[in-house]
Amino acid sequence: MPNRPIYITDLDHTFLRTDQSVSDFSTQVWNNRSKDAILSVATARSYQKTHDFLDNLHLDAPMILLDGTMIVSPDKKLIDLKTINKALGDAIVDVGLEFDIDPFIIGLKDMQLNEIFLYPRKLNEHQKFVLKGYKNDPRMQFNPQNKTMELNLKIVYFGDYETLNPLTVKLKETFEDAIECKLSPEKYSEGYFLTILHPDGDKAHALQKVMDYLGRDPADVTVFGDSVNDIGMFKLAGTSVAVSNALEEVKAIADVVLEHSNDEDGVAKYLEGINELKDTI
Repeated sequence: MPNRPIYITDLDHTFLRTDQSVSDFSTQVWNNRSKDAILSVATARSYQKTHDFLDNLHLDAPMILLDGTMIVSPDKKLIDLKTINKALGDAIVDVGLEFDIDPFIIGLKDMQLNEIFLYPRKLNEHQKFVLKGYKNDPRMQFNPQNKTMELNLKIVYFGDYETLNPLTVKLKETFEDAIECKLSPEKYSEGYFLTILHPDGDKAHALQKVMDYLGRDPADVTVFGDSVNDIGMFKLAGTSVAVSNALEEVKAIADVVLEHSNDEDGVAKYLEGINELKDTI
């Protein structure tokens, strides 16, 4: 039997609608396509949140989670993990204090993949908006000492561009190749977010790991995305597809720019078109 095609999609503003739902149409197309293809996700979301979003979708390939810091099978088998250690994490936080901003810190409590989301003692308006989305989430813990953990997956600052851009520059100057920094617009709150990762903890490195795990070449995979954290993955994959609402810098490097947005089920319509083409051959 020939190798099945592989499709890996980002979630927020790509496969998920803006209200963070998966439409019945997208669910139907995904599950139908999974009969003769390998489908999975590459997202900034955690294992639990991704699992909740995709509860009705068939998954049989590793998931790229938390921007690429963690690769997990659908049955929660850990395949790869890239963390920032506590000493480096605390040093990053100290630099942020020079700009009068505290971060959210996402990490693991243990190697059973139990997650902790630490939220800061001081919140700006952008951070307050983000925190509302995690109301009553048992993973959230107050972090009055503003310290990181032993297993930090990512450190995230939310704020305005005028604060986060110089912070990004300072972090890159201070830590150089010890970290990966990604500054992006935050479409839910209309601010910006700065994500700090292990240098090999991004989606591109994770995509290569997944392809190695599957015994396939990156040229075999089609990826979908909309934002800055998808760019490395776009450059590595055989085919890259941007939804119509993607950032311009993402569209500029995409092999395909869709006519439809995430709210118009752009990914599912592309997958459906592949099926229609296959049926005519």
